[in-house]
Amino acid sequence: MSGLRERSGALAGLMGRLTTGTATVFALLVSVLVVITILNPSFAEPPSLMTFLRAAAPLVVLAIGQYLVIVSGEFDLSVGALVGAQVVVAARLIDGMEERTWPVLLLMMGLGVLVGLVNGLVTTLLRVPSFITTLGTQLVLFGAVRLWTGGAPTGALSEGFRRWGRMGIDMPVLRQLPYALLIALVVAGLAALLMRSPFGRTLIATGDNDTAAAFAGVRVWRVRTIAFVLSSLMATLAAVLIGGFAGVTAQVGDGLEFTAITAVVLGGVVLGGGRGTVTAAIAGALAYQAIQRLFTQLALPSTARPTLQGLIIIAAVAWAARGSSRATTSPPAGHDDPTDPPGTAATAGVGDRHIATSPAPAGD
Repeated sequence: MSGLRERSGALAGLMGRLTTGTATVFALLVSVLVVITILNPSFAEPPSLMTFLRAAAPLVVLAIGQYLVIVSGEFDLSVGALVGAQVVVAARLIDGMEERTWPVLLLMMGLGVLVGLVNGLVTTLLRVPSFITTLGTQLVLFGAVRLWTGGAPTGALSEGFRRWGRMGIDMPVLRQLPYALLIALVVAGLAALLMRSPFGRTLIATGDNDTAAAFAGVRVWRVRTIAFVLSSLMATLAAVLIGGFAGVTAQVGDGLEFTAITAVVLGGVVLGGGRGTVTAAIAGALAYQAIQRLFTQLALPSTARPTLQGLIIIAAVAWAARGSSRATTSPPAGHDDPTDPPGTAATAGVGDRHIATSPAPAGD
């Protein structure tokens, strides 16, 4: 009987994973790529794939930052405005002079840290909902850039700045291995390691139940503030990559916050925190970029794309909520939840939610 229960539990765990967003997003990504290849066989050629991955790299970086905030139980709506502000500030300060490139890059990182600190501290210490905090930051950045530039950004980005988003390493088969792809891979690897660290487990526990996390000794305000800082740094890095091929306009980051959120929820990350993996969030970003490529392949009018993006968000959130509801109601208290990220097997029930107590890794 015990063997039968074990096999039934294993089967339930497998079915739970297959019906949550983590598995679904990979199936979606593969399906869309197959359709694109059928419509345009040259897409499967290495140079074309490298071009696709170069274009997807900024969104992958943004999605990683947004994932860290969402899995902690918050939102960051300021990343799009921050990307636009960073590109405009960089162009104005560099003004085409190569020797200013690295000092301005350091200044951009400092601005990213500052914005993240403001978002995190206002949200955690002043207890302003993150939706309102980051929306306010978005408007502040949006207005400040237009006030500073008079609505018409000036200056130019140097070639040393643009090379990270535009250039790559020349190779025989691939033709060029983009720097943007390499940067995204490094960030993804670091994010996976972070989510396997004690901080990553604490981040997920905070999003799952911040009250229980606080009782367990977690400094919730610090964990969430760090998540906001990392999100702003990811937005800054995305601005550097986008600057490689985008024009210097105040609208360069418009809507990127919702694009990043769409990518994260496509990966099955639950809005409200506590569930989801960074790997799935990255897959969600790639899937979103592939869907946009499919829209282009089908010559879909740009006027129709926002409507479809909205439908994608609704469908993804509904599917993630469906999986989350099943996961939180089916397993009995004190038993493993088959849809939890790896490493949350040993849990202690707190109210109707739980906080991880096992030292095993989670969230990657």
